[in-house]
Amino acid sequence: MAEFKTFLEQAANVKPSARQLRMLDTGFYAFAHFGVNTFTDREWGDGKEDPGIFNPAELDCDQWCEAFKSAGMKGLVLTAKHHDGFCLWPSKFTEHSVKNSPFKRDVVKEAAEACARAGLKFGVYLSPWDRNSKYYGSDEYNVYYRSQLTELLTGYGEMFHIWFDGACGEGPNGKRQVYDYESYIELIRRYQPNATIFNDGGPDIRWCGNEAGHARRSEWAVVPSELCFRSEIQTEPGPLCGDISHMYNSDEDIGNLPNILYSKGLVFTPSEVDMSIRPGWFWHQNEDPHPLSRLFDTYINSVGGNTTFNLNCPPDRRGLIDDRDVKRLAELGALLRKEFATDLCKGGMIKRLEWNSKTQAKFEISLDHTSDIKYIELAEDIAQGQRIELFRVEAVNEAGDTVGGHSGTTVGNRRIIKREAKGVAKLRLFVTAARGEVQLKTFRAF
Repeated sequence: MAEFKTFLEQAANVKPSARQLRMLDTGFYAFAHFGVNTFTDREWGDGKEDPGIFNPAELDCDQWCEAFKSAGMKGLVLTAKHHDGFCLWPSKFTEHSVKNSPFKRDVVKEAAEACARAGLKFGVYLSPWDRNSKYYGSDEYNVYYRSQLTELLTGYGEMFHIWFDGACGEGPNGKRQVYDYESYIELIRRYQPNATIFNDGGPDIRWCGNEAGHARRSEWAVVPSELCFRSEIQTEPGPLCGDISHMYNSDEDIGNLPNILYSKGLVFTPSEVDMSIRPGWFWHQNEDPHPLSRLFDTYINSVGGNTTFNLNCPPDRRGLIDDRDVKRLAELGALLRKEFATDLCKGGMIKRLEWNSKTQAKFEISLDHTSDIKYIELAEDIAQGQRIELFRVEAVNEAGDTVGGHSGTTVGNRRIIKREAKGVAKLRLFVTAARGEVQLKTFRAF
């Protein structure tokens, strides 16, 4: 019991950095996979593509931003370089870039400037795997990668998110590349200190474990540190994690407590849900966007499930977001605005009634007037840490009878519960297990 109490005290005090809080607040943002693959109709290029094929003659990044904003997105992450090594900016360190294409223009610059005009945040994806570079598979490649990373970090203004994955292959010498992640992170912290860094395991934001838009039912931002290595050059939150997805794939995540209990320490590293609006990550003429219902449900289960949502919307060969995708994005934004237009608890005060202990509590809030509800939203004050492990929420009518309810595990930054109930006068929340005193920030219905 003493060991468990120590664990709870530690877990309750693991808190996010300022940059992580900003990212969780951003919530929903766009990915844009764009490059030579757009013109070869492939998903992965081999690095042998002729730069001459890249010619998006109607490129209009303002059109991209208009489409993203229509969906309610708050930022854009552009694939400045994918695995084929083709750079969307005129890099000084390779000939495999826009400077040797008929297009010539700096796509990264145009995207960054369009985001600034639209009031969107801007970030980049720089693939660690480069199938074009002669240095790949050697120590020299890390110097090459850092040089390109520095160009991006210093030449395009403020960035909110730097994205790189763990894709790795063999170089021309037949050897797999050993990535010097510590030095990459040091550069990002030096030149873009407010940007979050995404990698499979962090250090700021980690992968959810799939590319299908599936978030876990019980999503923890506080995760075991032994699945990470600590870098002396990092200060907050500290780790560069390995793949931890296998620990949290169960719907009954509370059952993983023994693994966490005997961990060497815990760190705050929330996850990101990433998927594409269509089957492929690059644009293909014969693909259509996913149904509106799938995108909406993914939003509910990601942004409303203690993660962020990075939705890929690939530009076509014209350099525009496909008309079909533009339509679907506008539909998604309209549906989100419609479903969450009226906060039925607006102006209501959350009443807290202590219940048994600091880790078990009861909350109550009244609706403005008796109403039918479709969604209940909860949020912890995530700046103080993630603590709720088990909860039950009840919808109550004027007579005091329960007319609907839901039992769940985690809450975190934001939990949207899709539950219909009629004639609701008030909501009650029972926290039955928590990693410390619960700090509830949001309790409302729509």
